[in-house]
Amino acid sequence: MVNINTPFTADASALRLPQPYLLFLGDTTEAGFAKTAYGLRDWAPDKCTGEYALPEATVSTGLPALTPAEAHARGARSLLIGVANSGGVIPAIWVSALIEALEAGLDIVSGMHVRLADVPGLAAIAGKLGRQLIDVRHPPAGLTVGTGRKRTGKRLLTVGTDCALGKKYTALAVSQALVARGLDADFRASGQTGIMIAGGGIPMDAVVSDFEAGAAELLSPDAAPDHWDVVEGQGSLFHPAYAAVSLGLLHGSQPDVIIVCHQPGRTIMLGSDSYALPSLEETIDLNLRLGARTNPAIRCAGLSFNTSHLGEEEAIAVMAEESRRLGLPVADPIRGGDQFARLIDSCLA
Repeated sequence: MVNINTPFTADASALRLPQPYLLFLGDTTEAGFAKTAYGLRDWAPDKCTGEYALPEATVSTGLPALTPAEAHARGARSLLIGVANSGGVIPAIWVSALIEALEAGLDIVSGMHVRLADVPGLAAIAGKLGRQLIDVRHPPAGLTVGTGRKRTGKRLLTVGTDCALGKKYTALAVSQALVARGLDADFRASGQTGIMIAGGGIPMDAVVSDFEAGAAELLSPDAAPDHWDVVEGQGSLFHPAYAAVSLGLLHGSQPDVIIVCHQPGRTIMLGSDSYALPSLEETIDLNLRLGARTNPAIRCAGLSFNTSHLGEEEAIAVMAEESRRLGLPVADPIRGGDQFARLIDSCLA
């Protein structure tokens, strides 16, 4: 379903994860923090058996609610932490559920910053039971600083007004649309969920800052002149916590084209309530100005709106109005249709 041609085979081979998964939602109450679970449900449904959440959780993927034992009986082979919270932490309240999964015969797969083996007592229990603790958020060894060298091939990067509003979904949908048009294109995963879906990539937010641009260069290497690398964006240049990873990815990927991702109606930064979202005009302008440092020919092809909270008619009206106002195609890649086709046309113009 997803094309990827990772140049770092050692790390890619390490991602032979035990499947299918039981998606763990922890005690999550904010849908934006459950984006890993939603991403696996939407883009790799054949790998998902069900979901498991603590009583405190208020979000759901809509998959069958199963205990670890029930999931194991249905064929699940690992509990995959489907949460991407601020700081990538594993709270103490989760530990008993993780132990329950190990005791039910499941390995544990995590994309959190905190290593599973560093959770007190977990490694000892896993060792005793013969279970695996698998951390996905590991950058490849031997990264170098960015060179700024112009590389062959074409590149598209998804950028955003904030975190958790559709950069990964947009990159996946665009890469599939390009392939459907007969073009040579690969999805390049830069975050934990994308890596779990595609089976390879670099977790950019786990890379030391000095090597961010170099990691992005490795993620999208020299390619044939007509080849497209569609790079999954991270964070936002405007986010008070995550702007650094966004800038390193922007400089290193050297995109020829950007698509700006946004959720209409969102007004404040996820996890940083005292910071307002930038305007779409500010977002386009800043990404183009900073991106021009390593690719003076960078341009914005249009915008991707996450309209999952809107009805069909309202979503179409909002996108049409913003398209007229900005003079650029605006589409929801999940809704597709003529608007998305025009966005792809603009990318290829």
